[in-house]
Amino acid sequence: MNLKKILCIKSFGVVMNRVKLRFSDLIIEFIDRDKGIKQIYEFAEKGTWHPVVVFGPEGCGKTSWLLQAIEIFKDLGYGVIYFNPLRKQFEAEVGIESLRQRALDIVKQAALEHVLAKFIWVVIDFINDALRYGRKKLAIVVDDAFQYLGLREAAAFVKGILEVIEHPDVEYERIVAIVATSEGLSRYEIGRHRWALIRPMWNMDKKGFEELYELIRKRVLDNIPKFDDVWRLTGGNPDIFLRLHQARWNVDEVIDDVIKSKKLTPSFIANWRSWLEEAVGDPDTLWSAEVPEELINKLIERNLIVYDLYNRDPWFWIDEPPSEKDLEIGVGKYIAWQTPLYREAIKKTLHIYS
Repeated sequence: MNLKKILCIKSFGVVMNRVKLRFSDLIIEFIDRDKGIKQIYEFAEKGTWHPVVVFGPEGCGKTSWLLQAIEIFKDLGYGVIYFNPLRKQFEAEVGIESLRQRALDIVKQAALEHVLAKFIWVVIDFINDALRYGRKKLAIVVDDAFQYLGLREAAAFVKGILEVIEHPDVEYERIVAIVATSEGLSRYEIGRHRWALIRPMWNMDKKGFEELYELIRKRVLDNIPKFDDVWRLTGGNPDIFLRLHQARWNVDEVIDDVIKSKKLTPSFIANWRSWLEEAVGDPDTLWSAEVPEELINKLIERNLIVYDLYNRDPWFWIDEPPSEKDLEIGVGKYIAWQTPLYREAIKKTLHIYS
């Protein structure tokens, strides 16, 4: 079935098999990301001639999108290799029982994610083995593995997948390779070598996030704040929404957790106070050539900002791009806080350590 026919069928109301996702103590179906889902069908129809590296804010929904993508690939006759050390998952659904069993054995051997991450190179062996066994259509999905690798090792891994795509041991029909990360510095190291197609994904847009908000509001007993207040805190980030919900909307509790996890220490604030005071008002102040590169790297390493945003041409983005500039939620033209709550954490530390 070709892409046009698939999209035509979808537009006439035939619903795809939506994955079930956990939101705290609730089970919900995958929602929104309509454009992102169409892009999965496009990848499936043509294959990817380079690995597609998707980066974006922590908790923006990359994993949910990938899990939905896996179901689509299976429905379209693809074998799927899925690796996510953070979720302690390594699956090889390629119609070859010996490979599936090997993947299960690896997960059993490596209970800890940092140990499981050592098996990332096995993914390339699995790709080659699946092709040798005659699997002609293969989807490789790797999620959240780069945080356990050095920059050069992450780039080398992507290069290894590219080698399989370009110089396979056996012929194949199509390969789709998608690697997702929130690690900003990995993006630059990989992009420097031109071994991948690098595409950003942003938090949910306002319309889609409101759909999620209404779904949760109708199913929980505690009082959720008004949508506009939730939007201003999350900027459409579903993980921040979840964390606020789990904290029973004690915003200070969640902000304090962010301050600890992001290492917003007195020395960090003292060293960079003047720049941070400007950036909480407008993140694009960090775009100036006068801003120390050390500060930019620290903010990227801590996953507080997304630096050097792509222009808002939809072609560059997975799913919908953010607004050109929306200071209410901390989005500038060139730089954005990953979520408004991270900006609020910076504001609080600026006040505490003044």
